[in-house]
Amino acid sequence: MLAPGTPAPPFTLPDHDGAEVSLGDLHRSGPAVLFFYPGDFTPACTAEACVFRDMHDLAATAGVTVVGINPGSPRMHARFRAAFNLPFRLLSDRGKRVARAYGAVGLMGLMVRRVTYLVSQDGVVQDAVEASLDIARHRAFMRKILDGRAGA
Repeated sequence: MLAPGTPAPPFTLPDHDGAEVSLGDLHRSGPAVLFFYPGDFTPACTAEACVFRDMHDLAATAGVTVVGINPGSPRMHARFRAAFNLPFRLLSDRGKRVARAYGAVGLMGLMVRRVTYLVSQDGVVQDAVEASLDIARHRAFMRKILDGRAGA
């Protein structure tokens, strides 16, 4: 996992619609939350995505951009996004290149770990959390981010 203060590795990935999205696009107007998750339509991943969905309006009001990243195809992401009314972009990291750069690959490089980062507007990792099955930790992390932005 990347430590706070580390420059966030730049990337460009296709989203659920096939549009290319770069890290710079995500943090151009404010901080970005990048959540890496193992797969679409799995119980824990669905629960996690729904946490970010349920907090999305608060995040948008606070100027925070949320994006999910995993190795799934854009087509699978589009289906997952539609099935659960996810309002944020899902990015396709087919070769796990970005997940590796962010220290979010485990289990002999086969699985993406459940890691969430806060990247500042100037492209620096501000904070991070890793919790494989404890979705409440990701919710608490997002709540901490939003509480910190309330006065911003």
